[in-house]
Amino acid sequence: MPRPPVVLVIAGSDSGGGAGIQADLKTAMALGVHATTVITAVTAQNSLGVQGVWPLPSEAVIAQFRSVMDDIGADAVKVGMLGTAELVECVRELLEPLRGQVPIVIDPVCASKHGDPLLAADALSCLARDILPLATVATPNAPEAELLLGNLRGEMVTIDSSQAQRAAADSLVAAGVQWALVKGGHCSDPADAGQSTDILSDGSSHLTFSAARTETEHTHGTGCTLASAIASGLAQGMEVPAAVERAKGYITGAIAQGYALGAGIGPVDHGWRWR
Repeated sequence: MPRPPVVLVIAGSDSGGGAGIQADLKTAMALGVHATTVITAVTAQNSLGVQGVWPLPSEAVIAQFRSVMDDIGADAVKVGMLGTAELVECVRELLEPLRGQVPIVIDPVCASKHGDPLLAADALSCLARDILPLATVATPNAPEAELLLGNLRGEMVTIDSSQAQRAAADSLVAAGVQWALVKGGHCSDPADAGQSTDILSDGSSHLTFSAARTETEHTHGTGCTLASAIASGLAQGMEVPAAVERAKGYITGAIAQGYALGAGIGPVDHGWRWR
């Protein structure tokens, strides 16, 4: 069999299996891509929340990265949870040589679905200033974009409409991102009633990706899954808009088939296209 496209995922582990590295692996498999991993942190979490986070030392992250890249290589990179300023700086140094050579998708993970913090306060500035400029595509939801832009500007930012999403995406591009996808799942714009609308910008053009909202609480892993789906498309040679369009369709179906698992928020169904 020929070698499949390879996505290198740099992210944390979710013991509940719905988000993080576990979601990334399932997404890549569902879309026909091989995923390799660099684990940045181990978490104890389930459907009710995050009970503990243990960042890995930088030397462990570096060793995983070198082991994979020196032998297997990567056709795209996806970055998720980094957790600490030390790991943000470590990953920046590892990815800097890949800038412009390999597509990099940055999912700026700041908190879990339950609101549990997954990024140290002193790491936000490092993430905004050092990691985002490496991104071929950045995929913040509205609250993440508010935090990132608020940090960069030194003032509070509110994103509560499609117009604000578009402006935020443009601002992220101005900060160094090649393409910014500001997701609208957390927005409540009356103009988009019943729709979840994501806006993609490269600073000069804007593309809108909308899908009907599914009334479900089982949405654990949506951000990780969408970013990994985009990275998978880029690894397969897709242009950014096409990769985003396919990823939007994939996550929409996965949310619609999300299922209860435990007593809280269940995961999306990464294997929905196989059923």
